[in-house]
Amino acid sequence: MSEHYYSQKPTTAHNVHTIEETLRGRKYTFVTDAGVFSKRGVDYGSRVLIEALDIPENAEVLDVGCGYGPIGFAAAGVAIRGKVTMVDINERAVELARQNAQRNQVGNVEILQSDMLGAVINERFDVVITNPPIRAGKETVHRIFEQAHEVLNSGGSLWIVIQKKQGAPSAFAKLESMFNKVTEITKDKGYRIIKAVK
Repeated sequence: MSEHYYSQKPTTAHNVHTIEETLRGRKYTFVTDAGVFSKRGVDYGSRVLIEALDIPENAEVLDVGCGYGPIGFAAAGVAIRGKVTMVDINERAVELARQNAQRNQVGNVEILQSDMLGAVINERFDVVITNPPIRAGKETVHRIFEQAHEVLNSGGSLWIVIQKKQGAPSAFAKLESMFNKVTEITKDKGYRIIKAVK
């Protein structure tokens, strides 16, 4: 199958599910669908990232590749006096995230369709979070890192989750070439949580 969850307009037949997840102690109900990432439940890497996040409560946050919403909503629950902008290239994911924001009464979010960070490249953020689309290829992932660096305020941080076998060492090296300080925050079952400070 050539279509991936980072297709702009998924053509996969709809297969709508409702799932329940607890993230950082809060229960969420998500509507998911075919053609979006991790439709049967929040993937392990995203969970590790969500639990590791350390975000100021007044932060302006960007979630890149938001899917149906779990990482962005969890971040919104931490940045309670801030705002989370959530972007995804996949129009089906964007629509689901908007529905899920209403369903879960998450008010401090804005959800936009965007190819990488194109729709927000002139805005500035304190924190950028991404579970990058590894299957889109290294070039795409590294471009997300470059654009994240561009939109971050000085002292702002990029948080990513990446598996060792999916290129964590090369991602780390790329981040070190751009950011002042790159730290592995935690690792769990091969997933690395990396924080890069501008």
